[in-house]
Amino acid sequence: MTKINIQQMMAESGVAFGTSGARGLVSQMTDQVCAAYSLGFLHGLGLSKPGQKIALGTDLRPSSPAIARACAAGIRQAGCEVDFCGVLPTPALALYALVQGIPAIMVTGSHIPFDRNGIKFYRAEGEISKADEAAIAQAEVELQAINDDALLPTANPTALQQYQQRYTSLFSADLLSGWRIGIYEHSSAARDCLRDVLSALGADVVGLARTDTFVPIDTEAVSDEDRQRGLAWAAEHHLDAIISTDGDGDRPLIADETGNWLRGDIVGLLCAHYLGADTVVTPVSSNTAIEASGLFRQVIRTRIGSPYVIAGMEQMLATGSSSVVGFEANGGFLVGNDLMVDGKPLAALPTRDAILPALAVLAMARRQGCKVSALLAGLPQRYTASDRLQNFPVADSRALLDRLQSDDTAYRSLWGNEVGALAQRDLTDGLRLTFDNGDIVHLRPSGNAPELRCYAEAAGMERAQALVTLSLQRIAMTRRC
Repeated sequence: MTKINIQQMMAESGVAFGTSGARGLVSQMTDQVCAAYSLGFLHGLGLSKPGQKIALGTDLRPSSPAIARACAAGIRQAGCEVDFCGVLPTPALALYALVQGIPAIMVTGSHIPFDRNGIKFYRAEGEISKADEAAIAQAEVELQAINDDALLPTANPTALQQYQQRYTSLFSADLLSGWRIGIYEHSSAARDCLRDVLSALGADVVGLARTDTFVPIDTEAVSDEDRQRGLAWAAEHHLDAIISTDGDGDRPLIADETGNWLRGDIVGLLCAHYLGADTVVTPVSSNTAIEASGLFRQVIRTRIGSPYVIAGMEQMLATGSSSVVGFEANGGFLVGNDLMVDGKPLAALPTRDAILPALAVLAMARRQGCKVSALLAGLPQRYTASDRLQNFPVADSRALLDRLQSDDTAYRSLWGNEVGALAQRDLTDGLRLTFDNGDIVHLRPSGNAPELRCYAEAAGMERAQALVTLSLQRIAMTRRC
C-alpha cells in the first residue's frame, strides 16, 4: 500500500490540470499516476460509495487503453464498479453519466500532440469545476499494487446509443435527404457515430481520410494541409458540407460546400441562433460578431476553458435567464438548460459537444433553402484566425505577456507600425489587445500543452491571418535573439 498526496504527485509527475482535465506526456502518465488520479477524484469529491458505478470511456489514441486500465484499477480500489463504455465521443459519455446519475472518467487528450494524453472527470451533475480540481489536488489516497494483466470489461453500448438517439429524435429523418456530406474521419472517436447519425437523417455520406494512426486535429488551428484537403474533397465528391471533430468528438470542424472550414465561434453563433437562445456564454477569445449580430439578449465573456463557460452558464441560469447556451472559439457547444426546438425537447448537456452544432448549421441551411456558405452572409463581417507556436514553454509565454502588460509602448517593439494605436488591453485570459482600427490580437499560453496561442480578429480574413502570422513570426524571432 502506497500513500500518495495528489498535489505532490502532480508536481513530481508533470501531469496536471489544464483548461479541461488532467494532461501530460504519455511517458509521465504511469499506471500509478492514473490510478491515483481516479482515486483522488472519487475520494476527494466524496463519490466513492460502495458499489457505485463509474462510467469509463476512451478515445482512439494508442496510449488510451492502458491509461483506462489504470483508471479502472483506481475505480475498483475505491470500492466502485467500472461501467466501461468503450471508445466513444466525450459528450456521449457525459450524457450517459447525466442520465444515469453516476460519475464518469474519460481518457482522452482531445486535440493535443500525439505524445500526450489526458483524463477528464465528470460528477453525476456534469463536468467538474475548478473548485473540484482543487479538491482533487488536495486529496491523499492509498494505492495498492496494480495488476498489469487486468482487462477492461466488455463495452456497454448504451451510452453511444443514447447519444445518437438524442439527435436522431430531435431532427426529422429526411433532414439531409438529397445532400452529400463528407466526414473527415481521421482518428476521431466520433467518426462512426457521426456516420450513423448523418445517415439516419437521410444524408449520402462519404468517408474521407480514415486512419488508424492518431491525428491531433485542432479545430482552432486548422493546418494548411487540411485547408487544401477540404477544397479538394468538396470539388472531387460534389459535397454539400464536410463534417469532422477533434480526437474525442467534443469540438466540431465544419466546411461549407466549397470546402472552406468555418470558424468554431461562428458555428457556435449560428447554433445558438438556431436553438433560440437568449443568453450566450463564451470565452473572451470568441469573435465579436456575437455581440454585433444583435441576436442575443446578453453575451457573457469568460476565461478560456469549458469549466469557466459552465460557471458562467450556471450564474446566468441562477439569475433567471430562460435559455442559456455556451460555446468556445473551438466550436464546442454546451446546452445549459432543457430547451424546445421546433416543438421537440433537447435536454441540457453542459459539456462541449460537436454533433449538435454541426447538425444545427445543416438544419439552418435546409430550413432557409440555401447553401451553408450563405448562412454567413447576414452576419457582421468580422473574421478571426488563430495558430500556435509549439514547444513554447509556459514560463516563456508568461514572461512575454508580463513584458507586454507592464509597458504601454512595449507592443511597438514587437509589431512596429504594423498595428494601430492601442485602444484597449484585456487581461481576462492572457493578453488581448484591441487597436484603434478594430484589429485585435490575443496571446495566451495553452492550458494543455507547452504552446503559445495567438488569436486575431479583423474586418477581413486576409488581415486576420496576416496578424497571426506576423505576431508568431515576430515572437519566434525575438525568442531566438
